[in-house]
Amino acid sequence: MQNSARKSDVVVQSSLPEKEHLERKLKTRHLTMIAIGGTIGTGLFLASGTTIHDAGPGGALAAYLIAGIMVYFLMTSLAEMAAFIPISGSFSTYTARFVDPALGFAVGWNYWYNNAIILALELSASALIMKYWLPDVPGIVWSALFLALIFGLNVLSVKGYGESEFWFSFIKVATIIIFIAVGLLMIFGIMNGHTGGFDNFTKGEAPFKGGLMSIFSVFMVVGFAFQGTEMVGVAAGESENPEKNIPKAIKQIFWRILLFYVLAIFIIGALISYKDPNLLGGDLDNIAVSPFTLVFKHAGLAFAAAAMNAVILTSVLSAGNSSLYVGSRVLWVLAEEGKAPAFLKKVNKGGVPVNALYITTLVGMLCFLTSLFGDGTVYSWLLNAAGLAGYLSWLSISITHFRFRKAFVAQGRDFKELPYLAKWFPLGPILATVLCLIAMLGTNYGAFIGAKIDWYGIAVSYIGLPLFILGYLGYKITKKSKVVPLKEADFSRE
Repeated sequence: MQNSARKSDVVVQSSLPEKEHLERKLKTRHLTMIAIGGTIGTGLFLASGTTIHDAGPGGALAAYLIAGIMVYFLMTSLAEMAAFIPISGSFSTYTARFVDPALGFAVGWNYWYNNAIILALELSASALIMKYWLPDVPGIVWSALFLALIFGLNVLSVKGYGESEFWFSFIKVATIIIFIAVGLLMIFGIMNGHTGGFDNFTKGEAPFKGGLMSIFSVFMVVGFAFQGTEMVGVAAGESENPEKNIPKAIKQIFWRILLFYVLAIFIIGALISYKDPNLLGGDLDNIAVSPFTLVFKHAGLAFAAAAMNAVILTSVLSAGNSSLYVGSRVLWVLAEEGKAPAFLKKVNKGGVPVNALYITTLVGMLCFLTSLFGDGTVYSWLLNAAGLAGYLSWLSISITHFRFRKAFVAQGRDFKELPYLAKWFPLGPILATVLCLIAMLGTNYGAFIGAKIDWYGIAVSYIGLPLFILGYLGYKITKKSKVVPLKEADFSRE
């Protein structure tokens, strides 16, 4: 693929005009913030209360910790491949090269669909959040306004996206650091609002409300909270120095996940009882009652609600911004590989795949359905659809890395060629695969175990699976693709 050439080499190495290439303008600080900022969103700020209520503080902590370990192995797998073959929109390309072109086709379209849905989901959330300040303004107004803003940030240049995402992420990271500091001071009785200690971890059914199955039940929400870490691999083709910058960004992910997610959940669990009715304010019509807001209120910080709501809005816009960026790049690479219409390959002078950006934006307009079906209803639909699609993408990363490494050995290559070597192979990708499968099965297990099977719940939660299978079988039958022999796997960087 042509975009893998360095910018300075484009004229020499390619017969395509300059405009057909994505630009390498993402710096190390951009990638680092994309790596951690992409994971911090509504899943942590809003859904963390629901996970603690449903699984107890210990169950929520276990779910986030297990998901964090899974994501760490997934990202080290992706880093090894992306640092060696830095291609924008990388998953579908890697999967097609090392597993099966049909699977690459299904993975690529699934990941595009995933990001387009997340864009719509975040725009739906933005309308809900604005109700806190202006409850009488129709949600469709805010969705349209914020979509225009996000589109503007993306259409200018990749540097525009990188810079805006850097500052969006900076605000989120700073908020969580302040939250952790305030929370620890409250736990140890230094600040008002808590008697001190860890009583909430032992009251009632705590720490593990509902046992093991309750941990599985919150995995869909937790998985959605972690979606976005893989964006570093997708941005590889637009990094200034992918061999150095991608491993550097990936190495920081695990410790930041441990700090921001696990410590934040620990603090919420210690300060707020899982029985607190406000935790059900994960109820989408009352987004202001985020567990983060509750902690600040207990600390006596009167401005907490408005300030936290503003941060949550920033977080939502950041997630939408990233989803539009990633979705357009994935669609562009599918067109480059002949798996999507050729007109989607067009790139403007700023290095932005404009037609792919337009199509992804149009799908994002699904958020306008909120005015027809009710804001919370559409948000729930989109959240379920995005959750499973994200797990399918992660599953493809672990499977592809396993095949990548096997092909590397089969072709007699030296591991010294790899700029970054993932640790704990093959345990890492195997463990990630198992955890992904468990999480997918547990997405809505409750729909199967009630007095009656909840067919509507099953359809909403698992709709992405038949679409994925249809894409895979459709391509395999029409193109007659086969599993790629290890010795024929393509390691070229173009």
